[in-house]
Amino acid sequence: MHRGLKPLLAVAGVALVAGCAAPSEPQVTFYSHGRSVEVAPAQYCDPTGENCTTSPDAVGDLRVPERAPLQISVPGKVAETPWQVVFLYRGANGEELDGRSPVFAPDERHAYTLQLPPDGTRLEHVEVQQFSAVLTEGVDGGVDFGIGGSWVLNVQQQ
Repeated sequence: MHRGLKPLLAVAGVALVAGCAAPSEPQVTFYSHGRSVEVAPAQYCDPTGENCTTSPDAVGDLRVPERAPLQISVPGKVAETPWQVVFLYRGANGEELDGRSPVFAPDERHAYTLQLPPDGTRLEHVEVQQFSAVLTEGVDGGVDFGIGGSWVLNVQQQ
């Protein structure tokens, strides 16, 4: 091989490897009582709601004691868009209930502490939802934003 081509091929190989490295998808961190878990998105789309990847197995597991808070931390890539937290929990009588946080405006916050409502005893399932720029007609005549990203946590009991 010609001596002048070796450095050129080496540089081209490095550029090729660097060019193929896809940007990593943002991870959400869930924390409770000294333990945390980072969760990859179960679904993640570009801002237009296109080019989605899904990973149904991307579900975190974390033990959260009864009536205990759950802290959620989202990276800048999530916080720069509207997002919210939806959750399922058990009421004092064992009934399955659901709830949701307010929708957080872009760059409003990077963290949220989920405290169950007074009627709740046990958190069971949590999902962080990142809204996309896709609008659809709402059931009540308004508009709904599409979900562009979703991070899922199953809560383990003691």
